[in-house]
Amino acid sequence: MRIRLLAEGDERALTDLRAWLGRDPGTAGVPVETVTGDGPTMSVLEALDIVLGNATSIANFAVAYATWRSTRTGAPTPPGARTLVHGDTTVDIGHLSPEELADLLRRLGT
Repeated sequence: MRIRLLAEGDERALTDLRAWLGRDPGTAGVPVETVTGDGPTMSVLEALDIVLGNATSIANFAVAYATWRSTRTGAPTPPGARTLVHGDTTVDIGHLSPEELADLLRRLGT
């Protein structure tokens, strides 16, 4: 299953999340690609494409994402990297628990 997390104008959030996923033992092997678009002076990081291959990678991603999100400062649900796109479905995942996110991803993958 391929999902996309949008930057929502917060490129740093995506950069931080990509690094977090690469360091997390459960998600270090999950393929993560950057999606860039044209900016005024250079490529702008717009999104991360993430490939989740099975139930284990879904669960590991859900836990890693929720843990990363809890480390971010700011509002209760800081902006950036909180909108998930899969096919024609777009969902705000910034408030979901790891269990709720894993359940959503499993349902989107069926």
